[in-house]
Amino acid sequence: MSCYHSDGCKKDKCIRDIVRDIVKAQDEVAEREHSCSTSCEQSIRELLSPTANENQKTTIPVMLYTKDSEIFKAEGYKSLGGKQWLVKTKVFKVKKFVEDSRHCVKLELLKPIKHSPSSTVSTPCRKKHVDEFKSTGICITVDLKCFCGIACLEPITPEPVTSGDLEC
Repeated sequence: MSCYHSDGCKKDKCIRDIVRDIVKAQDEVAEREHSCSTSCEQSIRELLSPTANENQKTTIPVMLYTKDSEIFKAEGYKSLGGKQWLVKTKVFKVKKFVEDSRHCVKLELLKPIKHSPSSTVSTPCRKKHVDEFKSTGICITVDLKCFCGIACLEPITPEPVTSGDLEC
């Protein structure tokens, strides 16, 4: 997938610009709360809409695509209950742009969770679909110039991950 133009972008909006809009929208939601199968534009509108966002969603999960048209994957370790748990994901929460940077952004790894059909106990094993994403607190910094595409999921309010969410 080719994505470079003379200014580094081919379309009206670069990945960087969309990520900047997501950060702005999430910050506006946080200010209102006094706490810290859609397009990105639709997800941003839904997050900011008082009627569409009745449940006070706080996050637009994103997936980034590399220049080779692959979904970007990241992993990190979460310390819970005296153990180190490996978390792997393709879905992230945009946290903020790195200070004094136009292209570097901090992303939080979101853990996909699948609930078992007979209970509300979560089982984070590999499945074709997920019921929710949990906040891990694991953050990475990436250079948005390394990506060629972005996909936004519907807005959510991720709960913190627990050790039960990490067992599989």
